[in-house]
Amino acid sequence: MNKQNQLNAEHALAIIVADDIELTRTMIQASLQKAGYLDIRLANGPDEMLKRVEERPADVALIDWIMPKMNGLELCTRLRQLDDEHNRYTSIIMLTAKEGIQHLVKAFGHGVDDFLNKPINELELAARVHAAGRISILQNSLLETMRELEASNRILSEMAVTDPLTSLGNRRYITQRSEALLAEVNSRGGTLAFLMIDIDHFKQINDQYGHDVGDEILKKIARRLRKATRPTDVVGRFGGEEFCILMHFPDASLCTPNLFERILKSVSDKPFNIDQHQVLVTVSIGVSICNKSGEACAMPTLLKEADERLYKAKEAGRNQVIF
Repeated sequence: MNKQNQLNAEHALAIIVADDIELTRTMIQASLQKAGYLDIRLANGPDEMLKRVEERPADVALIDWIMPKMNGLELCTRLRQLDDEHNRYTSIIMLTAKEGIQHLVKAFGHGVDDFLNKPINELELAARVHAAGRISILQNSLLETMRELEASNRILSEMAVTDPLTSLGNRRYITQRSEALLAEVNSRGGTLAFLMIDIDHFKQINDQYGHDVGDEILKKIARRLRKATRPTDVVGRFGGEEFCILMHFPDASLCTPNLFERILKSVSDKPFNIDQHQVLVTVSIGVSICNKSGEACAMPTLLKEADERLYKAKEAGRNQVIF
């Protein structure tokens, strides 16, 4: 930021003054206007200041220490609470006729940034507001940077476990959820079904219609699988043309072949309409089932069994479920 831009930013500060004496308020306003500040709001007490700051934040607040109903220190505490709620920073200057180090220590403990002794000197007022404004600009800039970093970290975290094409969980996400659900089954019982799903003859689809059509089919299959499953089921893309589904059942009797057949039919019952093409797609499914009746299940075993049964479904003619 060059010197002129910095000066413009400082003079664009949002300033608010709280004092129960009207003459003091107007004198401060006149002095700040003379120093080049334009955005100056006046409040006749704590309640009005809090209302105005709720409506629009301030960069610098000048607060009289002695006011009726709520003193300056109590108002300062309330402003700091608002700052915390809205993740911003207000520089606070306390206006006071009090003397003695004990008063300064007490005020700093309530979040005061600086002091101005009454009667207020015009040049000192401008200098203190200038310094307070720089603190506010810096603090709010840092807070904004932190918000941007947090947002970037959230996006990166989501990208790390999300398949960019279908928006389903990727292999890493499926592995994490599998381990969590296996721990649930191994400790509390129930049944976990792991479905490995592979699109039949997907290479031929890409060769015949092109990879753009192939990508659209992957996205549409992802949507059909999501619609065919329960909200609690985990649907993911394992990689390439392979999808997988995790289905947890507290009661093993609920884990029936009909569920798997319905998922198979959800893909193959209707052709996909893509770029004026009617593309009929089938899938093969291998299902591995884990429950607490035997040895504790582990993710590698679950994956191996589902993969073996998937290949049996392929060998049996495709468009089948083997479990």
